[in-house]
Amino acid sequence: MTLRNHFILLFLIIFSTPILAQDEAGEAQPAPCQEDEAFSEFDFWLGEWEVHDADGNFAGINRIAKTLNGCLVTESWEGASGFKGTSINFIDKVSGEWVQVWNDASGSQIQIRGGLTDEGMRLVGTIHYVSNGKTFRFRGLWTPLEDGRVRQYFQQSEDGDSWTTWFEGFYTRRQADAGER
Repeated sequence: MTLRNHFILLFLIIFSTPILAQDEAGEAQPAPCQEDEAFSEFDFWLGEWEVHDADGNFAGINRIAKTLNGCLVTESWEGASGFKGTSINFIDKVSGEWVQVWNDASGSQIQIRGGLTDEGMRLVGTIHYVSNGKTFRFRGLWTPLEDGRVRQYFQQSEDGDSWTTWFEGFYTRRQADAGER
């Protein structure tokens, strides 16, 4: 084997081998988020979904995926009108809470946190509207339904006592995605 072929073989071995996380001492560790069950609590939301509002009207497509070795859940929303938004979701291991940070094309910014309850994933925090500078209390609940769908229910409040529905959507797996599960 020539020296060139040795370098090619070495290159392939190095770059085709999964890179493991390292601890503070520099020793290889397995991907910690894949080993921690808490990072799987939102897995029921993973997939590619068609979303319909409470009246059954098509609202849009949402793609939810895990990335960074299972440490991050990303959301990519495209509404029926072409409106787009995205969120990142992760578990804050210091507090033990799930966190969602959302931004969309209109400048809405949502920052909510919480965790898994008997009803589903409940996150509470604020929504801020860049267009008018107003901030309101905000909460969301994702509930896995027995038929495989997911209900997403968002509410907003000006005073923390009375809440109004901001969005209620029902997620149905897209056909290609449903066949893969």
